[in-house]
Amino acid sequence: MSNVLTLARPYARAAYDLAKAESAGAAWSAKLGFAAQVAAHGEVQVLIGSPKLQAADRIALFLPEGESAESSYGRFVALLEQNGRLPLLAEIARLFEELRAEDERTLKVRVRTAMAIDAVQEQRLVGALAQRFDRQVTLDVHLDPELIGGAIVEAGDVVIDGSLRGRLERLRAELVS
Repeated sequence: MSNVLTLARPYARAAYDLAKAESAGAAWSAKLGFAAQVAAHGEVQVLIGSPKLQAADRIALFLPEGESAESSYGRFVALLEQNGRLPLLAEIARLFEELRAEDERTLKVRVRTAMAIDAVQEQRLVGALAQRFDRQVTLDVHLDPELIGGAIVEAGDVVIDGSLRGRLERLRAELVS
């Protein structure tokens, strides 16, 4: 994994620098997201390594409809193909999103709750998290009845377990030790 990360990081940085220079971060996000989804298919992985497929055809696999191979994005994909880095597209896309979020000071937070939360609770949570992380926060809320009550908040490397299930497990661990 670290090898993939090491190989993908300079390409993600280059892609982000190109996108930023063009003021097209969102467009590049969409294009790289598309390419990452294509690259995730097993059949495509086989095609990438096939000597029977021409370089231009491999490049075309990762261009969204209407995207030209002569565009900056098309040239970026061509560079990946030339250097044998097309299999890294998923990791490049992930790292690109991290760079974009850091630069734009945004944070996507995943929240798992036992019960649905209303708009007022959601706004309070967004406000508290924005203040804590000093970022603009967007929530991705999922219902998880196994939590019994409360919520688990995942913001990057930070996990806040305020679930009833988590509290019970911590209590059990304390009683056992």
